[in-house]
Amino acid sequence: MPQSNGSGKRERQYEHIKDSQKKRGASTSRAKEIAARTVNKNRAQSGESKTASKSSTRDTSPQKRGGKRSGDRQGPGGPTKDQLYNEAKKRNINGRSKMSKQELQQALGR
Repeated sequence: MPQSNGSGKRERQYEHIKDSQKKRGASTSRAKEIAARTVNKNRAQSGESKTASKSSTRDTSPQKRGGKRSGDRQGPGGPTKDQLYNEAKKRNINGRSKMSKQELQQALGR
C-alpha cells in the first residue's frame, strides 16, 4: 500500500482499484500492484509525494487514460499474433505453434 498523508482517500482508492481488478480476474498480487501504481501516480500528480518522475507528473492520469495503453489493447491491425496464440492455447487448439497470424485467426473463427 502506498504511504498515506493522513487522509483515507488514497486508502479507499487503493482498495477500490484492488477489488475491481480482482473482480476482473487478476491475481491478488497483480491487483495490488496495479492499485499501488495507480494510487502512486495520482499522488505524484497532485503533489502529495516527495519525489516524482516527469512521466508521472506530465502524463495523463490512469483514470482519464482509461486503459488505452494496457497490454490487452488490440490496435488497428487487430490482436497481435502473441495475443491470438495465447487465446488458441487457452482453447487448446492443436498445431498453434506452427500457425501464422492469419491461420490462428481462422482457427479461432475470426
